[in-house]
Amino acid sequence: MVTGQGVVTPLGTGVDKFWAGMKRSACGIREVQSFDTNDLYITIAGEVPDFNPRERLQSKQLLLADKYSQYAGCAAQEAVAQSKLELPLEGDEGYRAACIIGSGVGGLTTLEFSYKMLFKENKRATHPLTLLKSIGSSASAHVSIEYGIKGPTFGVVSACSTATHSIGLVYRMIREGLIDMGIGGAAEASLNWGATRAWQAMRVLSPDGLWPFSKNRNGTVLAEGAGILVLEEYERAKARGAPILAELRGYGMTADAADMVNPSIDGASTAMQQALDDAELAPSDIDYVNAHGTATAVNDVNETRAIKHVFGSAANKLSISSTKSMHGHCLGAGGGIEAVAAIKAIEENYVPPTVGLDEPDPECDLDYTPNVGKERKINYAMSNSFAFGGLNAVLVFGPPPA
Repeated sequence: MVTGQGVVTPLGTGVDKFWAGMKRSACGIREVQSFDTNDLYITIAGEVPDFNPRERLQSKQLLLADKYSQYAGCAAQEAVAQSKLELPLEGDEGYRAACIIGSGVGGLTTLEFSYKMLFKENKRATHPLTLLKSIGSSASAHVSIEYGIKGPTFGVVSACSTATHSIGLVYRMIREGLIDMGIGGAAEASLNWGATRAWQAMRVLSPDGLWPFSKNRNGTVLAEGAGILVLEEYERAKARGAPILAELRGYGMTADAADMVNPSIDGASTAMQQALDDAELAPSDIDYVNAHGTATAVNDVNETRAIKHVFGSAANKLSISSTKSMHGHCLGAGGGIEAVAAIKAIEENYVPPTVGLDEPDPECDLDYTPNVGKERKINYAMSNSFAFGGLNAVLVFGPPPA
């Protein structure tokens, strides 16, 4: 059961602000403010606009952490508060909980700052907390310390599938009886000069905007944020009167084993089919798909083909959208943020839009909910994450049990 959710996004911090922005078809992609872009041709990104760690965070330790850990701590704080868990966990209960919070690149801005100090400004040492701030397991460690979680605690790294893999692992651990509850998701705060230069070199970024499935799409847009879920075993959640937001029904994961950049139809479609099989649902049971939808030329066509392969004739009845068009590509955190969007879609029977979709690519001919969201009865929703390296992860959510 999903009993809590929290986000930090370019549309705002907190689920209510995030969801309200998507219902307005708002866009959090704007000119970069946090670093100098004078010598870059990419000058836009999805920066979080309203995050002051001293105002947002209760943990004093997190004030000394990298921004990616702070984002994770803030999103976890919101999710835990909504779940009404009594924390910190005491005694053996702590060993029956997990904290799986990953990041695609960890504390990359901390590393960039440290290298600048050493190699450009010729400092003799870096900040004493540089190592702890930069490693990819720091976010999970900080959150586990905050809430007394003593069971499986580590960070997953799988590029843009990180959060989805993390949530899926918590789900599997609960189902297999290893734990009773867990916190899962990911955070990313890698917007800086060096990262933008590296992404520029790959020629996959758009200087204009992120327009998934559009004929005029010309690349993705980097963003930052965090998406965190609290998952609990049903009887435990029911016994303590927890607010059950949704049921995580299925999880699938595959690797293309083909190419580092170009996705395969087989890998993506098999992950979707695995998630459906795990959920014991037919393709026709799914009402909404939150697509990976990065607005790159190859991904959007391949994802469309993969959906058609799995769903067959039911593909034409699906409502689909890429919410990245509004919050940008939050890399490792994307799947967590998009899982929250899928859960809210079920809760409110509302399909968020794909903004900027004025003229669709002829090869992307499904219902991608252009520009304006719509009301629709949504029982089951799928969330897709297809990462560089051909790393695929898919979640299926349903309503709370009757």
